[in-house]
Amino acid sequence: MFQLPTSLSKLTLSEKDIKLLNTKYKLLTPCQRIETLYKDFNVEEIMLTSSFAATSAFLLKLVSDVNKEQHVFFIDTGYHFDETIKYKKKLTDLYGLNVTSIRALKEEHAFTTQDETWKKNPDFCCSINKVQPLETIKKHYNIWVSGLMEWQSDHRASLNIFEQRGSILKFYPLLDISKEARDTYIKKHQLPFHPLVQKGYNSIGCKHCTIPGDDRTGRWNNNPKTECGLHL
Repeated sequence: MFQLPTSLSKLTLSEKDIKLLNTKYKLLTPCQRIETLYKDFNVEEIMLTSSFAATSAFLLKLVSDVNKEQHVFFIDTGYHFDETIKYKKKLTDLYGLNVTSIRALKEEHAFTTQDETWKKNPDFCCSINKVQPLETIKKHYNIWVSGLMEWQSDHRASLNIFEQRGSILKFYPLLDISKEARDTYIKKHQLPFHPLVQKGYNSIGCKHCTIPGDDRTGRWNNNPKTECGLHL
């Protein structure tokens, strides 16, 4: 059974340190960035999350090619499409991933189900079922690897490859990759798309809050919300 690290020394980086990291990694390809990450830091202090949605195979293949020891966290909200759970299993088997699912407290999740919180307050629903479960494990890591790309939203366009977020250093190795470059890589390596992509879903979250749409336009439809809160 997976055990969280217990004796991690917290990483302390200055703004100058982070600026130097960004300058160094900016010159590298996504694969080189991931390779360099494991030279600059220990795998035990690195947290990788995946939503197993749309084109998650892109980042997961890059990481699995470099370091098979890397643990992957999947936030199971209890509201995922069945296709997402099947896609998760497919990628786990295909790349030999070491995946752990994390969830909200049973009673808190049950409240959002009975209350249908996603209809009246999607921010609160995301907080209970996504943000809070991750908060319980974030404290055990120094670096959080995520597959955000700047063309996906205005917020993501404002990010750097490395960003200090509270007590954890965020690392976005795919941040400045264009949509065209991503799709070219996926085609070249024949990476499997999430099965709902062919039905017009290009960004996939919980089934209550996701409809077909380009990029992230199908998320939280008719609501100004563009992020679940994990990356804010």
